[in-house]
Amino acid sequence: MSTPGEIIVLGSGTSHGVPLVGCRCPVCKSTDPRNTRTRSSILVQAPEGNILVDTTPELRIQLIREQVDLVHATVFTHCHADHIFGLDDLRQFGHVLDKEIPLYCEEIVEQQLRAAYSYAFQPLPPGGRRGAIPRFELIRATTDPFSLLGAHVQPLRLLHGRLPILGYRFGSVAYCTDVSEIPEETWPRLQNLDVLIIDALRYREHPTHFNIAQAIEVRDRIQPRQTYLTHIAHDIDHEKVSAELPDGVALAYDGLRIPVTF
Repeated sequence: MSTPGEIIVLGSGTSHGVPLVGCRCPVCKSTDPRNTRTRSSILVQAPEGNILVDTTPELRIQLIREQVDLVHATVFTHCHADHIFGLDDLRQFGHVLDKEIPLYCEEIVEQQLRAAYSYAFQPLPPGGRRGAIPRFELIRATTDPFSLLGAHVQPLRLLHGRLPILGYRFGSVAYCTDVSEIPEETWPRLQNLDVLIIDALRYREHPTHFNIAQAIEVRDRIQPRQTYLTHIAHDIDHEKVSAELPDGVALAYDGLRIPVTF
């Protein structure tokens, strides 16, 4: 029996965010709210709770904006700053739920999380009180599928330049941010999608991200029903570029909500 859910695009912007600090280009000065892009992340409203993909530096703002009261688990794509440096904003949820928040990640991500947030992973001394110390449980992610909060989660091996990272498939929706190459082993796991959310930084090529043309090439090979482009730089004006995209391809924006079936 299938269960309906929803995916919220918490952030659709590049690592600098849009507006870019100090920039006075038309997109950075735009009054179109779709041109205001926080760092890239999604929230999956699964049957038994909320799954966060990455913890951006704007995580608190994103969750308040979308009126998300609880996050029950987090999965990480990779260890770059724009994807992990909101981790402390999960501290509230461990206290509310009175348990550890599971963090699914690869070894390189765990190493960076432990280095950046050493206080969050130190064992309590005998008789010590946790107080404001976060409650996290690190769980090693691989490319093997797993169940989480009633959702089937399929990790997807991707390349971000030369860095191996993970995308994720949740039911009929795949999320592939910060990707510049899809290994052959991953293509079969991207078949029969309703929705593909994929990195498309700008029109010009980039060494570690797909550009718009490359993302559309992926769409053409996979043939999902709908494709949303994310991790968008300030080169891209939402209204102007949207009018130039082929049918079935659209720009994601902060606050976009996408139905998903588990």
